[in-house]
Amino acid sequence: MKKFLIFLILLIFSIPVYAGTIYKWVDKDGGVNFTDDYDRVPPLYRNQVQKEEVVDVPKTAPPNPSVQTPPTRGEEGEVDIYGRDETWWRDKVLPWRKKLNEATANYEKARDDFMEKSEELSEKRFGSPTQYKMNIIELDGLKEKMRDYEAQMNEAKEQLQKLSKEAQESKADPSWLD
Repeated sequence: MKKFLIFLILLIFSIPVYAGTIYKWVDKDGGVNFTDDYDRVPPLYRNQVQKEEVVDVPKTAPPNPSVQTPPTRGEEGEVDIYGRDETWWRDKVLPWRKKLNEATANYEKARDDFMEKSEELSEKRFGSPTQYKMNIIELDGLKEKMRDYEAQMNEAKEQLQKLSKEAQESKADPSWLD
């Protein structure tokens, strides 16, 4: 019985493992990177990591290149020169578009509040000095909010411009960024 147990343990530990998790990401230069350790993925790219379970499959004959043709413009399998498709580009653009829209809406609200408070302050010329100072402090806070939202809008616009330039260099379909 002891020999059987030892044999069973040795058998279990000698069986090679053919499955694993691979993490894939595309760096800023368009290079595709792979690792089996998530901690080795640079923090800048962790939001775009694709997790793939790799399982050993029997080898098959390679496809006949004369039968398959590479995807061209207008086909569903259209990709840029780095193999990135429309979904990849849309996933990159969407968060920046959302951030731009949110920052714009917040900026407009803060601007409207600022204008309303300014008009209110100009109509109350005979308020107490304390009330006047409180209103000025509130206006300064609104100005600061407007500057913050404006910075967010500029950041989103810059990122969208960078993505547009990257798409152009990658020969991606410009409509993917809409």
